[in-house]
Amino acid sequence: MAEEKVTPVTEDEIDNIRVTLDLDDDTTCECRILTIFEMDDQDYIALCPLDENDEDNAEGIVYLYRYEEDEDGIPSIINIESKDEYEAAADRFDEILDEELYDSM
Repeated sequence: MAEEKVTPVTEDEIDNIRVTLDLDDDTTCECRILTIFEMDDQDYIALCPLDENDEDNAEGIVYLYRYEEDEDGIPSIINIESKDEYEAAADRFDEILDEELYDSM
C-alpha cells in the first residue's frame, strides 16, 4: 500500500496559500483562497484576485469554481459551465458571508 503524503498547513500559513489562474488572454492572476464550501454534494472554491501589492482587489471581485481533489489529494479547479449552477453557488457563497457577518456581531 502506498504511503499517503500530506503537507501540513499551519495556522500562520493558511492565509498565504495562493492559486495562480491562467487567464484566456495568456496572462496569469494570483488569487487568495477565501473559502471552500459544499453545495449539493459538490465542492466549490471562492478566490479573491490580488492586486500588484499582493492585497485583495479593491473592486471586491471574487471568482467561483468547482473544486475537486483526486485520489491522491491533488486539488483542481474547474469552470462552472451552467449559469444556473453558477448562480446557485454564488447565492450559497453570499449566505456564507452573511453567516460570518452575523457570527462576528
